Amino acid sequence: MRKAASLALSFMWPLLAAAISAPSALAQDIPSDYQQVLKVTGKSGDYKASVLKVNIPRNDLHVSIAGYAVPTPFGFGGWFALTKGDGGEDVMMGDLVLTQEEVNPVMSALLEHGLEVIALHNHFFFEEPRLFFMHIHGNGKAAALAEQIKPALDLIGKSATASTAKPPAANSLDTARIAKIVGHEGEQSGAVYKITVGRDDLSVKEMGATINARMGLNTWAAFVGTNEDAGVAGDVAMLETEVTPTLKALRTHGLEVVAIHHHMINSRPVIIFLHYWGRGPAEKLATGFRAALDELGKDGKQ
Repeated sequence: MRKAASLALSFMWPLLAAAISAPSALAQDIPSDYQQVLKVTGKSGDYKASVLKVNIPRNDLHVSIAGYAVPTPFGFGGWFALTKGDGGEDVMMGDLVLTQEEVNPVMSALLEHGLEVIALHNHFFFEEPRLFFMHIHGNGKAAALAEQIKPALDLIGKSATASTAKPPAANSLDTARIAKIVGHEGEQSGAVYKITVGRDDLSVKEMGATINARMGLNTWAAFVGTNEDAGVAGDVAMLETEVTPTLKALRTHGLEVVAIHHHMINSRPVIIFLHYWGRGPAEKLATGFRAALDELGKDGKQ
């Protein structure tokens, strides 16, 4: 019996060793051309739902909104993503978080290397430092797109900028209660609880590629603070017919609208994006976000 066990172990050991030394399942799943994108840009990313998504968080910044200090996951995580379109070419979309000093150098780097800048706007009022969000677009081979975006990425975050605001005394949100009000579960990232809701009711295409939640077609809310004194910020993805009802829902519940814009210039149907911010009891903020969600997808038309 002991001899048989020894033989079995000697047979299995090479397999176990190979499994231990192999890359993670996630890394194995990333296609080789997307692995090259990560190598060229020097970034990490993940591959889900046929999308490579690379996060570019502004961890170098210390941000406050109207004197209320907030962490990076609250809404200062830039990103770019790639997915396959027709003919094996990729569609790239992204949203870069920039200080006002970085805007024009980064824009020039993108344009000079063949990428498109399709929107530039604010997400907040009264923030320190002043921040802008630049949406980008490109199509072509994945490796070429990586080379095109890298010069712009290299210009981001060269000097830290700090706010003088003090952070909240505590972060003790009742996230289960927030999720129940909103009707969707979220994810915790440090002090921030973020709920992201895709627009699965819409079929949005570009060059044959499906534009899904990971490519930016989503509505979200990020909560921070305490149950009594919370902050919320987010983005709502709307059809043109949904804009006014959503605005009314947000304003009726005391949430501030800070931007309305369009940043998918080649996609159909047309999607309008709306950014909002609010501060107050967490339940009240969650109720306002839920009211906006309830205005989306009512008629089922695209």
